[in-house]
Amino acid sequence: MITTLLVANRGEIACRIFRTCRALGIATVAVYSDADAGAMHVREADTAVRLPGAAPSDTYLRGDLVVAAALAAGADAVHPGYGFLSENAGFAAAVQDAGLVWIGPPVKAIELMASKTRAKELMAAAGVPLLAPVDPATVTADDLPLLLKAAAGGGGRGMRIVRELVDLPGELTAAAAEALSAFGDGEVFAEPYVERGRHVEVQIMADEHDGVWALGTRDCSLQRRHQKVIEEAPAPGLDDGLRDGLHAAATAAARAVGYRGAGTVEFLVAADGRPYFLEMNTRLQVEHPVTEAVFGLDLVALQLRVAEGEPLPAPAPPQPTGHAVEARLYAEDPARDWQPQTGALLSLDVPDEPGVRLDTGYTGGDTIGVHYDPMLAKVIAHAPTRTEAVRLLARALERARIHGPVTNRDLLVRSLRHPDFVAARLDTGFYDRHLAALTAAAGEGDQRRAATAAALAEAARHPATGGVARFGAWRNIPSQPQLRRYRSEPDGREHDITYRTTRDGLDLEQGTRVVAARPDRVTLETDGVTRHFTLVTDGDRVYVDTATGSYTFTALPRFTDPTERTEPGSLLAPMPGTVVRLADGLATGAAVEAGQPLIWLEAMKMEHRILAPAAGTLTALHAAPGLQVEVGALLAVVTDAQEEPNA
Repeated sequence: MITTLLVANRGEIACRIFRTCRALGIATVAVYSDADAGAMHVREADTAVRLPGAAPSDTYLRGDLVVAAALAAGADAVHPGYGFLSENAGFAAAVQDAGLVWIGPPVKAIELMASKTRAKELMAAAGVPLLAPVDPATVTADDLPLLLKAAAGGGGRGMRIVRELVDLPGELTAAAAEALSAFGDGEVFAEPYVERGRHVEVQIMADEHDGVWALGTRDCSLQRRHQKVIEEAPAPGLDDGLRDGLHAAATAAARAVGYRGAGTVEFLVAADGRPYFLEMNTRLQVEHPVTEAVFGLDLVALQLRVAEGEPLPAPAPPQPTGHAVEARLYAEDPARDWQPQTGALLSLDVPDEPGVRLDTGYTGGDTIGVHYDPMLAKVIAHAPTRTEAVRLLARALERARIHGPVTNRDLLVRSLRHPDFVAARLDTGFYDRHLAALTAAAGEGDQRRAATAAALAEAARHPATGGVARFGAWRNIPSQPQLRRYRSEPDGREHDITYRTTRDGLDLEQGTRVVAARPDRVTLETDGVTRHFTLVTDGDRVYVDTATGSYTFTALPRFTDPTERTEPGSLLAPMPGTVVRLADGLATGAAVEAGQPLIWLEAMKMEHRILAPAAGTLTALHAAPGLQVEVGALLAVVTDAQEEPNA
């Protein structure tokens, strides 16, 4: 009987395993690197043991240190989670040699499936359908495209697609180097690349009493860099014959290696419906919650039961109900080549609705570091039908409050609502085709309304001055238009927001009515439609959440450096002040002469003239009588006659 369990992992999966342990009355032990000293999984464990250092190679990948930690903490079992040492046969053996219970498959099964090339040979003997291997030394143009894969790899590392023969030698070298760096094994093999294939997998659970459950299918086709982003169960659109065939193949694979515990058999389903074995993951998968939701099971609890020598609860699994979809929330910028993001996570709040589950290793106040995977959380929705589950998940993500580094949240929402996904037209090339549209900047109108709310909330923070901030010897005049400037993140679009402070409150020049304005909540009415905005400020960052989207702005300095404006012919305010008048007839398109006074600015009881820098055409005019401006504000642009086309 297991009484104390050490989880040889971190973050979300460690917290998820601890949750089951608490429900079963099992004490928990965490291990942590120096970078994770204050992490959520450390806070949630009953006991924690430090692994000195920060890099994975010095900490979570040091099996000897993890085993020593388990013994020191009095644990009697070790769960590896996923990633790190979860599929390391040597680590599994070391755990057992130390007299600890290993929550995983037999060492022999891990060894047999550790190499994809050996696994394919074994599966072929068991009658599992395979893609025929290709010898890179004899490849011809007819064999293209090819997929190069690391024999010991996973998570997309050491994987390359080759479409031109001339690229093959370089890609082989690159794949082998990456595989050696990531897994300590540079072996790479080649197989045909299936265009527009689906990634479909079968969850297996087996005991030592010859019981094997095939727990349905999952579709994991939406991937970036060969890593999964959205998963669902059951895989939609499979006919009974294909589904039954996948179940049978997965069961045969498990029996062929004497499997025990949780595992996943992954297949590539071609456009013609033919399935091909990819690999068997000898561990719990990241996407296991969708299977749990559909079958009403706790797979971690079953892992522990099997590890204690107990049989599965019944000869056959329970009947599945409904549909479940999972989205992986990453701290990354999909529009910038999926760049990982770091920094303080101010808040991570997902609506607590029926059918919605959150698995995370972070909470508000935590820091996202540079050493580990940027996944923040998994959000899972379960409902009677696929349509309902997809809609529920999209709405939960849309309403989530996530403040801090850039995330892929908007991409997830748009992906779930994309016509191809809604219609279950799924394949691994989804993001190759749709990424540009899915990462386009938000509509300017919606974004500008959010920026307006940010400006009004800031004004409401100064009730003593009627919502008007003072700056040194100069102060905004309440009756005059006020200006605030914001830059939207991460797209960089700038918004100049003007408003007036009147006896009746705040008034917008844009024709939008201010219903209410508080520092943390603003309500606006535009064209008869009322919208609510919730605001959180952190330094110069403003996070604006609405019912249909969230926005992040950087408040630009009120006294900007005029040198930041580099557009030729730009007329900048030399000081803060009020525009009192314009030259007669001044409008966009007007011809001007060099040195001609164009704009009169009043500041510090003096009037200053803004002159045309050269003869030409006024191509932009941002000034208007009564406008309050800051130093460096762009007032107008004059295009030099010598630079004008056809001049």
